[in-house]
Amino acid sequence: MSYLLLIGGLAVLVFSGDLLVRGAVGLAGRLGVPTLIIGLTVVSFGTSAPELVISIQAALRGAPGIALGNVIGSNIANILVVLGLPALIATTSCNQPLVVRNTLLMIAVTAVFIAMLLSSRLEYWHGVLLLAVFTGFIALAARRAQLQSAAARGLPGFADSLDKLPTLAVSGLLVLVGLLGLPLGAHFTIEAARAIALDWGISESAIGLTVVALGTSLPELAANFMAAIRRQGAIAVGNIIGSNIFNILVVMGVTATVVPVPVPEQMLRFDAWVMLACALALLPYVVARSAVGRIGGTAFITVYVAYVIVVIAVLGRTA
Repeated sequence: MSYLLLIGGLAVLVFSGDLLVRGAVGLAGRLGVPTLIIGLTVVSFGTSAPELVISIQAALRGAPGIALGNVIGSNIANILVVLGLPALIATTSCNQPLVVRNTLLMIAVTAVFIAMLLSSRLEYWHGVLLLAVFTGFIALAARRAQLQSAAARGLPGFADSLDKLPTLAVSGLLVLVGLLGLPLGAHFTIEAARAIALDWGISESAIGLTVVALGTSLPELAANFMAAIRRQGAIAVGNIIGSNIFNILVVMGVTATVVPVPVPEQMLRFDAWVMLACALALLPYVVARSAVGRIGGTAFITVYVAYVIVVIAVLGRTA
């Protein structure tokens, strides 16, 4: 039964991801907003919904290994897997305007988060601070979108370019259905994968860092696969950057304000730094304005497989 749920969940993810990307492209075109901003906000926030629900539930159930491992492992998977796997199908360009600034912001947020983890316990004030930073990020993104939308609408031929796009209402509906379907597909996939992992005797911390984290990254992966197929690199890159920022600022921000989150020693000594290294790994691509192709994608996937092997070897049968 678990394997059937796994297959069904993956099917829902692929279908929903396609709808989300098509709707996001339509919204960006109709509003005159760069697709990178749509990826950073609408797409990334929607695809990060599973992380938010699972981390809060895990923290309330007294399972900090899953609550924190979900976010750290998901941010690692977002870059190594969500960016790496689609690159095997089509190159993902990293030459969008403002992508360097947003990548640096993601790295800075990650570094600040690790500094918080050094206290060995995320407290209420940590959560408030993270949410305050997120509020500033959203305000800045909204202002930037408003300015660029006004500029785009003033360009000649803007009205003609809309003929090839779905209407604003249809685009919004596609995004809504996609955002509803992705958490649903992720839920079935995660539950099935968790049941399989428990049958194999994998520990809570290892499940949080691998099975649950990769499972909650499936919406991002589904959206990025569709973005790669449809040659929408800006949505793919924006989705990854925005999701990683959202995971730290909102998922852990809300979780820490609800209940204190102890930091497992192993995550502080190893996994948190892997998360930072992964964030830094994206920087050369965006600075050089290059694309992540098959070689880069293969390297990312190889590193992720090695990481999972280490996590299971160290934590797999403990805790």
